[in-house]
Amino acid sequence: MRNDRQPNPPGFLGSRARIEMAVRVGRASLVTADGTFDRAGIMAAAAAAAKAHQLQYGSTWALAMSVSLKAAWQHAKALRSRFAH
Repeated sequence: MRNDRQPNPPGFLGSRARIEMAVRVGRASLVTADGTFDRAGIMAAAAAAAKAHQLQYGSTWALAMSVSLKAAWQHAKALRSRFAH
């Protein structure tokens, strides 16, 4: 069963950590006060994480944005569910 799961792409955990830190220090907002997703904030956080990902791994911009957007949306969904309860 474990082999059916897709592994995390290289740099995913680093991108998620960068996004979590940006949210924690207040540089990015992923969820608004009323519980909706802040799409502009998600995109800004993902772009910043993608720049760092590209510098570290030397990947293409498309791959770096893909990894960073997955990490940003994952963290945004976790934040939204945390605020809802």
